[in-house]
Amino acid sequence: MDGPETHRRPAQPWYADAPVLRAFVVDANDGIVATAGLLEGFAGAGASDSVLLLAASAATLAGSLSIGGARWAEEAAERDAQLELANEEAAQLAANPDDEIAELAAYWEGKGLTADLALEVARQLSAKDALAAQLESEHGIDAIPTPAATLRAGAFAALSFLVGAVVPLLVTILVPGSVEAWAILGAVVLSLALTSVVAWRSGHLSFRRVAARALTVGVGTVVIGYVAGRFLL
Repeated sequence: MDGPETHRRPAQPWYADAPVLRAFVVDANDGIVATAGLLEGFAGAGASDSVLLLAASAATLAGSLSIGGARWAEEAAERDAQLELANEEAAQLAANPDDEIAELAAYWEGKGLTADLALEVARQLSAKDALAAQLESEHGIDAIPTPAATLRAGAFAALSFLVGAVVPLLVTILVPGSVEAWAILGAVVLSLALTSVVAWRSGHLSFRRVAARALTVGVGTVVIGYVAGRFLL
């Protein structure tokens, strides 16, 4: 019997995969907002250019490693849970294959098929891959990711955060300290607007709502960071 990992949807480029693009936007926005908010706090406190550069570099590196590690751990834990379910289903199939076919038929009958057609569908799916059919119908699992896939998810999250964090980092490097706070704010607004366009195009969402949410969080974080640095430090 083939395992569920052998049945996968055809791979497509990351830039054509809407869920991947949305994950990229979320992590890139985190990089933009978290790094910019930290830098505005230091700028508000009157930190020197060298301190700002050090803070931006540390925030970029630490944030990338943190979010990448967290995403890998999350994906790996989900994979472990799916494997446990697969083992349980495999044991049930080995012990009571007819009962499992009946459960699968009941699932398809609940979807609107007649009893006879639902039973025929259940039998045909079970003949092809009984375990995959049970996992998809009972648990919504169409493919269990490989260990390499969980690592790629973590690496992609880290890279996405890095791409976002580089924006305020470059401002710190290239812009004079006298206008740095305003430059960071402007870079945040522009960057979040661009990532909102990506989210809008990939998910057919409302650009106004996506941009409003991103800019509210981003600009709010930057302003609060500056005020905290200015008056609390």
